[in-house]
Amino acid sequence: MSMASNGGGPLRARRPSGGTPKAEGWGADCEYGLLREVLLGPAETFHWMESENAAYSSIVRDTQRKGRRFDKQLAVRQHRELVEAYEGAGVACRFLPENEATPYQVYARDSSFMTPFGAVICQLANPRRRGEYASCLRFYLEAGIPIYDMVSAGNFEGGDFNMIEPGAVLIGFTGLRCEEVAAREVGDWLAKEGWEVKYAPIDSFYVHIDLMVCMLAEKCAAVCLDTTEPDVVDWLKGRGIEIVPVSFKETMALGCNVMALGNERVIAPAEAKGLIGKLRAMGFTVYDPEMSMFLQAGGGVHCMSQPLRRDPVGTAAS
Repeated sequence: MSMASNGGGPLRARRPSGGTPKAEGWGADCEYGLLREVLLGPAETFHWMESENAAYSSIVRDTQRKGRRFDKQLAVRQHRELVEAYEGAGVACRFLPENEATPYQVYARDSSFMTPFGAVICQLANPRRRGEYASCLRFYLEAGIPIYDMVSAGNFEGGDFNMIEPGAVLIGFTGLRCEEVAAREVGDWLAKEGWEVKYAPIDSFYVHIDLMVCMLAEKCAAVCLDTTEPDVVDWLKGRGIEIVPVSFKETMALGCNVMALGNERVIAPAEAKGLIGKLRAMGFTVYDPEMSMFLQAGGGVHCMSQPLRRDPVGTAAS
């Protein structure tokens, strides 16, 4: 059998016509299955790239307007809080290697995302960040984690790939951080695996779809109704998903950008007071590390966390 019909070896497990086997020991079929292992970036090399990143993030532009300043010690301490939250929840943490040339690699979901069939390596929009793919690729190869494929059609970042439930994915694109041609490349892959794909064109002001839609648990999502298009909201409701509303102000401070751990447990930034209050009232356990140094640079808890292994929760196409 040729490589074209049987995937492409270690850099492409994907079968072009679909029917790709699920990865053994790795992967996730949704955003809320019990999280076993997560990939994080290194805090030691993180610093703000204000001038280089302002064109790619409305949040960074807001940080600049308000004259905020980076505090390295605070950033390292806050990242340690995030790691401790994961470890306290029983999640094993793995780390991308340190690289002084790529300080924003701490946002580990930008450079890759996980599927049931293995990881996808992304193309980042910011030229100063494109080198992140190298450390990301090395990590997966050295860890023996299957690579489903690598985005090649254009810019695409992991925050726009949102597995709502097994067999259904929401894919956003702005035309900047993620381009439609690349979003449809990724969507076509999953459609051939038998998944339903919902596309969500959004304004570049909102950066990624995970700024405004994040799964919390099975059939439950945090959603900013002020920014999410009605057809996306209707699609979510049509799948029986309960929506926990998040305000516009909290959303633009990355308060909706949270990480589900499974078993009604969530990591949310301490700054997301409104959402945290709602979740605790609903019976969720919430871990709430302070994340200000990372939020002000344009990325939240979800942006910083790339699931490597979640327990499957349903039967997705295989």
